[in-house]
Amino acid sequence: MSRKPAHHEEEVHETKAEATRGQEVPSPAEAPAVGIEADLEAQKQQVEKLREEVVRRAAEFENFRKQKEREAAMAASRSLENTVRELLPLLDDLKRLMHHIPAELQAMPEAKPFIDGVELIRKNFNGWLEGKGVKEIEAKGQKLDVNFHEAITQIDHPDAESDTVVEEYQSGYTLGERVIRHAKVIVAR
Repeated sequence: MSRKPAHHEEEVHETKAEATRGQEVPSPAEAPAVGIEADLEAQKQQVEKLREEVVRRAAEFENFRKQKEREAAMAASRSLENTVRELLPLLDDLKRLMHHIPAELQAMPEAKPFIDGVELIRKNFNGWLEGKGVKEIEAKGQKLDVNFHEAITQIDHPDAESDTVVEEYQSGYTLGERVIRHAKVIVAR
């Protein structure tokens, strides 16, 4: 067994040192900077990914909120429409009552407060309906329009053109642009 001299190990170290002098090897101070830059780039990508996720979730929430607002508005509209439909027979009764008051009752001073009270109730009720966007459909004297009128019968009428409304049996109403009850009418042949 032969022993190598100690100076041979020094030569090996010097040869390695000379070999690495021509190459760029990061110094111990530069090595952490390369790792930090890679971590920073990974963190930037993660932040961008999370930002896109937050933006997408915010858009989804905004769409959800708008959909719920539309649904609530539609529910309120349907509720109002149903309430108005239920109240229309009351308005019909008030109109019939005012139309059929006998002339002798109208002439009696004692009946005047009663008649005025019923008329006031009818006007207030009409005002409430108008405030909600309800309008009566014009029928008498108009050409029959199936979008607004429902003909219940036809009669011969010498003073009216064919398909003209000559009498209104029941008033029709719209709520906004929507017909909630067609006017029931009698038309000329």
